[in-house]
Amino acid sequence: MKLYDYKAGPNPRRVRIFLAEKGVDVPLVEVDILKREQKAPEFLAKNPIGSIPVLELDDGTCISESVAICRYFEEMYPDPPLFGQTPLEKAMIEMWLRRVELNFMVPVGMVWIHGHPLTARLVKQIPEAANQNRARVHLGYKLLNTQLATNTFIAGDDYTVVDAILLASLDFANGLVGVPYDEGLAHLKRWHDAVSARPSAQA
Repeated sequence: MKLYDYKAGPNPRRVRIFLAEKGVDVPLVEVDILKREQKAPEFLAKNPIGSIPVLELDDGTCISESVAICRYFEEMYPDPPLFGQTPLEKAMIEMWLRRVELNFMVPVGMVWIHGHPLTARLVKQIPEAANQNRARVHLGYKLLNTQLATNTFIAGDDYTVVDAILLASLDFANGLVGVPYDEGLAHLKRWHDAVSARPSAQA
């Protein structure tokens, strides 16, 4: 088993954080996306979308998409449970996974694609799309801050996969993408400080 990884990418980091929370060690294979190694024919045979991360099992089966990879490890290593245990917990975690993806990570990605110098050589950028999505990112921050006003973690009182996914995404937005949250969002800042202090955040 091996995990195709890219240290600077938010999506591979999601899986690394999740694995660290599980206490599971998987060999990593670095794929340099700046050199377009993920678009090489041998990599496209593993993942035709040409994205990172990809988990390759011992029999050659390949699983892509960060949440799908995390679900695989949840089934293989159920302790600690990070996708919930009761029907309600599982539903709440799924709901917040969708909200984080659609209301936060999607607009962050659009700002990255259409508003960052590093992507300008890869796509025809639309500055209006970047500006529109910066506003959506800030709406996402407010949504998260409101949720955290009454919850220790995003999906409730326990750390879950949602927190791993959001930490990687939020650090990407705050750092490389350049859309930081207002530190006046006290509940979001409290959560960010807390999850950043966990050993898994260094994965």
